[in-house]
Amino acid sequence: MKIEEVKSTTRGQRIASHSHIKGLGLNQEGFAESGASGMVGQNAAREAAGIVVELIKSKKMAGRALLFAGPPGTGKTAIALGISQELGPKVPFCPMVGSEVYSSEVKKTEVLMENFRRAIGLRIKETKEVWEGEVTEISPQEQDDQYGGQGKTVTSVIIGLKTVKGTKQLRLDPTIYESLQKEKVSVGDVIYIEASSGNVKRVGRSDAFATEFDLEAEEYVPIPKGDVHKKKEIVQDVTLHDLDVANAKPQGGKDFMSLMGQVMKPKKTEITEKLRGEINKVVNKYIDQGIAELVPGVLFIDEVHMLDIECFTYLNRALESSLSPIVILATNRGISTIRGTDIKSPHGIPQDLLDRLLIIRTVPYTLDEIVEIIALRASTESIQLDEEALGHLGYIGSNSTLRYVVQLLTPGRIIAETNGREEICKADIEEVAQLFFEGKQSSKVLIEQAEQFIS
Repeated sequence: MKIEEVKSTTRGQRIASHSHIKGLGLNQEGFAESGASGMVGQNAAREAAGIVVELIKSKKMAGRALLFAGPPGTGKTAIALGISQELGPKVPFCPMVGSEVYSSEVKKTEVLMENFRRAIGLRIKETKEVWEGEVTEISPQEQDDQYGGQGKTVTSVIIGLKTVKGTKQLRLDPTIYESLQKEKVSVGDVIYIEASSGNVKRVGRSDAFATEFDLEAEEYVPIPKGDVHKKKEIVQDVTLHDLDVANAKPQGGKDFMSLMGQVMKPKKTEITEKLRGEINKVVNKYIDQGIAELVPGVLFIDEVHMLDIECFTYLNRALESSLSPIVILATNRGISTIRGTDIKSPHGIPQDLLDRLLIIRTVPYTLDEIVEIIALRASTESIQLDEEALGHLGYIGSNSTLRYVVQLLTPGRIIAETNGREEICKADIEEVAQLFFEGKQSSKVLIEQAEQFIS
């Protein structure tokens, strides 16, 4: 009897530079634990970030800003991503880089404001009238094309819905038939149709059709209880930017002129301040009525020293707005010139903005921490290292940079596989280190062979 392992149909996630980060790695008391959630070292910074997460969750942090300051490769971006993981998928997290604001199509301040509004969520709770149940029949009613064409047009669709309590037959609009086709609804699926808008949502396949297979692509759901026609509370999560875009797009008809208007419109359009003001009024009205709840998210600006004086003054104003997210900045600069001026300032940030910031320091990693990070990274990338190779990588990392040694892992595996081994040994690492230079080694070669280079 041949037994084969059934492989999971879930897709393996692509490995990125921070794939091993699963959170901040704090215990119940809020103290940092080494190696937990993929985080190593930076205990003080992680504990400070943990307090920030609690402030965000209790909605007492909106409109404030943090700055992660430390040398390159000390985990600033990793801690920011750890904060986003701790907050969960429902809280918006919008990462950007300082240089993103320099677009040829859109103003710098517009790019900043767009990202600000991406980072503010709105949870809308609506009680909607819906028709819900398992589909027992779908019968489109057709007639000859009124314009004399060869085909037939759908005039209405008869759909049968069944719940535990009973069944109902509905005659619906032909546009709903299009929605049913888009959602790929077939007999035996559990769906709900919104009475007000006619939107169709396929929930899954009825569990009456479930088979004995252990692994299937289909998701089975129970037949809904109660009546076919009912009132249901639906929760939607949107960002303010989603509302801006939805209202900025040209509305309307299928005539040629409106179609041309949509084609001719440039891809990047600026949303006016007036439109945003109107949306803010509606949002505030919904919040006061209890229909919607504001979810201040996180705007993470990496390499913040790349912003210029105009962006910094705009940030000052944006932070004071009534609708503002938590802004986390990160920089590896010391005393440097504020872009767009001749003024030197700590981290290249104007003094008036620095006064608003809570600054979290990150410090260089110790040898033991570098070894632990390499081991974590190797297991994430499914790379096998022997103890001697791991120790040698740690030694190279303490003399160069953590980023450099992490990049040596994959070339090391390729050399090991070329030599017919699965596990990387010290000799493989030494060979890779001779093939690939890091910054300090390269600059040393430049100094020694200066006459051979154009300067």
